[in-house]
Amino acid sequence: MELYAIYETMGLSRAVFDRGEAVLAGLEDRFRAIDLTAEYNQAKVLQAMQSNRIGANHFAATTGYGYDDDGRERLERVYADVFHTEAALVRPQITCGTHALTVALSANLLPGDELLSPVGLPYDTLQEVIGIRPSPCSLAEYGVAYRQADLKADGSFDYDAIRAAITPKTKLITIQRSKGYATRPSFSVRQIGELTAFCKAVKPGVKVMVDNCYGEFVDVIEPSDAGADMVVGSLIKNPGGGLAPIGGYICGTQECVDRCAYRLSAPGLGQEVGANLGILPAFYQGFFLAPTVVAGALKGAVFAAHLYEGLGFRCVPAAGEPRSDIIQAVELSSEAAMCAFCAGIQAAAPVDSFAAPVPGDMPGYDSKVIMAAGAFVQGSSIELSADGPIRPPYAVYFQGGLTWQHAKLGILLSLQKMADAGLVTL
Repeated sequence: MELYAIYETMGLSRAVFDRGEAVLAGLEDRFRAIDLTAEYNQAKVLQAMQSNRIGANHFAATTGYGYDDDGRERLERVYADVFHTEAALVRPQITCGTHALTVALSANLLPGDELLSPVGLPYDTLQEVIGIRPSPCSLAEYGVAYRQADLKADGSFDYDAIRAAITPKTKLITIQRSKGYATRPSFSVRQIGELTAFCKAVKPGVKVMVDNCYGEFVDVIEPSDAGADMVVGSLIKNPGGGLAPIGGYICGTQECVDRCAYRLSAPGLGQEVGANLGILPAFYQGFFLAPTVVAGALKGAVFAAHLYEGLGFRCVPAAGEPRSDIIQAVELSSEAAMCAFCAGIQAAAPVDSFAAPVPGDMPGYDSKVIMAAGAFVQGSSIELSADGPIRPPYAVYFQGGLTWQHAKLGILLSLQKMADAGLVTL
């Protein structure tokens, strides 16, 4: 049966389908490069699992205190090996990426210390953690000061401003790899390495933490290979491979990870406690699948950029630019266009495809946000999803897709909804 025949039953017009096929015809070399990166990362994960002698016995559930959980401990060694760090903390008790970042920051900053962001304003939810926007239990409430150096107009690092912002009190530097809800470029591992080296040259001994969310396995190296003391992320994004139902990770130096473990559980207990509650198989298998799943998401992002850029929309990154994360921002210029785009993504979902995404208030955000997702794991943004704050330039942030084919369909249906609403001319 012709491929279009089944897509037609899902509401896709021939005009949108044909435009997508025309775009796809020019992406063979780009997709081949993505597959080569995935193959390298797959081998890296496999090597780490084999060298740590992972067996079926390491999938056993533990409860209560979780003492002597060899499966949990070996999973953390696998993560440390893949990220080339001294230690790792990988736990279901970490509820999300923001929680992982909060643990890392609060564990390694003390009253009187100063936190510096050399890449401008952090992601919305982290602003309350830091205290940029006042919140109970923020770092600011506990006497941690905050400074930032804004990026230049072209999105590059302002090294003069960064040098001036580093003070004797600067204890930790936080670098957000992905763009978040901004239309600046995401940063490559090479760029992060250059920035890390610069900061450590200005102040030897300063610690660098990288918010690695959405960036894992996009490259063959990670920020920990480029000098970062900690890399932090969520298991319901890239490294969970779509199977992890919850969790986060912190990989880094033994000193930093030990402090994070004491903050997550309690001083004196650290990594010794924390039951796995029977979800280790999903953690292991998700990490094993992650390089391939990330490759599919990357193909979807590249396809989306080429499709929408060809229709005159500004895309960040641009269609031909290298990629540093799985997120594709598309500036749509209006709330109506954002709603139509997200309606298409929702219509492509395997779960809740019948729902209609609408803008609403979200905890941690100062603008209404529209979110489209029909995920097997709630909030899993390695699965097909799109979201964005309702504010100029009305950019929608597309990411994920457990398979390339699903990502492709979601993008095509987003364009279909735009066309049906008269917001784009094919």
